[in-house]
Amino acid sequence: MNKLVESADAAVADIPDGATIMVGGFGLSGNPENLIRALHRKGVKDLHLISNNCGTTDLGLGILLKARQIRKITASYVGENKEFERQYLSGEVEVELVPQGTLAERIRAGGAGIGGFYTATGVGTQVAEGKETRTIAGREYLLELPLKADFALVHAFKGDHWGNLVWRKTARQFAPQMATAAKVTIAEVEHLVPVGELDPDQVHLPSIYVKRILKGEKYEKWIERRTVRPRS
Repeated sequence: MNKLVESADAAVADIPDGATIMVGGFGLSGNPENLIRALHRKGVKDLHLISNNCGTTDLGLGILLKARQIRKITASYVGENKEFERQYLSGEVEVELVPQGTLAERIRAGGAGIGGFYTATGVGTQVAEGKETRTIAGREYLLELPLKADFALVHAFKGDHWGNLVWRKTARQFAPQMATAAKVTIAEVEHLVPVGELDPDQVHLPSIYVKRILKGEKYEKWIERRTVRPRS
């Protein structure tokens, strides 16, 4: 049951070219920094990434995009990454933009074994192109399909050797749902504790969904856009 691996490089060693990977994070908050750097060092290419966004031009998932390791991105936001914008407009990377709530629900559906769901979000926009629609109680809805992945890379605040995970505040975001929707979930944690130390009532994700866990190091915890109040 001990799922601990010695390093981020060992954790991603079997991720092949062409893999579909879900990556936790909202902007630069909650990024699995060590696993992203390890993927960059490994040099895998032709990846399909599913994440809320693609980091910034030089940070987070942006380093993979800059290194041309990504073939397709399914995300809800482009804004802070100029290289993402450039590659998208020039046709160098395939992009599927998904409304944020729909993205979260498609990931949850993938993990829950739900074959699809109807939502009114996106009706009458480009999001609806090519999708099945249905009128329910006089309102038009789109059929959205679940998202699944070969691997999920997540960062949690605390975890034990079995892979039970606890997040801290908003860094939780998409990560628990992604862990349920991937064949192999790899988690890096800031604090690794012995089995039995975590209060079962406080565990956000049970160990059954986690295949590998590692103790992260040298976290930079980047800030996307620092805004402070002027000094009086």
